[in-house]
Amino acid sequence: MEQGAVPDGDTILWWLRQSPEARAAICADAASVTTALIEFNDFITCHADDLKYLKVWGNGANFDNVILRGAFERSSLPCLWNYWNDHDVRTMVTLGRAVGFDPKRDMPFEGDMHNALADARHQAKYVSAIWQKLLPPTSNNI
Repeated sequence: MEQGAVPDGDTILWWLRQSPEARAAICADAASVTTALIEFNDFITCHADDLKYLKVWGNGANFDNVILRGAFERSSLPCLWNYWNDHDVRTMVTLGRAVGFDPKRDMPFEGDMHNALADARHQAKYVSAIWQKLLPPTSNNI
């Protein structure tokens, strides 16, 4: 595995049970880990107002974010956010269900299941929807 990453048998078996489209997507136009991380950092730098306040959401924070941070370390590249700004999508789902919104039931999935981009878009949509249900609008113009 690239840069000393260790494969996980359960993860490989999980991928073998996914759709052909999802499996094909992880091989199409594959970039090296280093190239992908550099492009990710470029995206963050271009779109983040202030890295000090940058929040990174993972599904969960102790899984996706830890894997990503480990990839940065193995690549000797800077991870642009502070570990205390790791946020957890699963916690938001729990809060959403507590206020009557279950994204798995109430928000249709668009795209191929387990395609990284489709999954990320879906998670961003339901985190935003839950956030809006939890917090009152801040503007009096609504």
